[in-house]
Amino acid sequence: MKYGLIAGNGRFPLLALETARSLGHQVVAIGIEEEASREIETLAWKCHWISLGQLSKLIEILKSEGITEVIMAGQVKHAKIFSSIVPDWRLLKLLAALKGKNTAALIGAVAKVLADEGIHLGDSTRLLKPLIAGRGVLTKRKPTSDEAKDIAYGRRVAGALAGFDIGQSAAIADCACVALEAMEGTDAMLRRAAGLCNGKPLRLIKVSNGRHHLLFDVPVIGLETISVMKETGTTVLAVDAGRTLLLDRALMIAKADDEGIAIVGLEPETAR
Repeated sequence: MKYGLIAGNGRFPLLALETARSLGHQVVAIGIEEEASREIETLAWKCHWISLGQLSKLIEILKSEGITEVIMAGQVKHAKIFSSIVPDWRLLKLLAALKGKNTAALIGAVAKVLADEGIHLGDSTRLLKPLIAGRGVLTKRKPTSDEAKDIAYGRRVAGALAGFDIGQSAAIADCACVALEAMEGTDAMLRRAAGLCNGKPLRLIKVSNGRHHLLFDVPVIGLETISVMKETGTTVLAVDAGRTLLLDRALMIAKADDEGIAIVGLEPETAR
């Protein structure tokens, strides 16, 4: 099967391309210059590069390659989306018509433009289903009763935050919200929270946005976040089951076990 993959940063696009190659799929990678690793060139069947804002070039590449289905894999830092883009005429027109300047509005509008050109934006996790978080406790250690209270409270807070498409994560300590994720990302949010909680243990709650699809902005957790959790005294990670990617899943869970960190998959909520 031949399809396109728009690559952002991190391990997500690399793992997706490795899986596609092992399955014999022909994947044309379109790397975002400001974000993607050059390693995608060694994993993709074919590779092109574009800069943020080059929507017309993206469509030209997909059409020239005969691609009618494309997925998005990897992060584009939120701060760059609205501060570093130099839009071409097509994207400039799209931005002018947006009612809200957030990631969901932007990518949703891009998906519509692609659909108008006969190109379908597909499930970004289609190649990595085994890495999706399951339900229940995923580590050897279960959350304590105090941690469970923080998870329940943090779930409500993070869910409300995700509903505004601002961020996906909340740092909670003793049933108080210490920090919310915005454009800085999860790891930076945890480090900020560690400086505010006076040594109290933190709990990290990361949720999906309640959409009924996984086309973009899928919550992703990797090995580095486990390291940052240890660094910041964060004892629990709670995520939406079935809607969160755990990159390098086996290694990540093993590392959490080594550090005494509990990971739990929560029943996802929808239509927040």
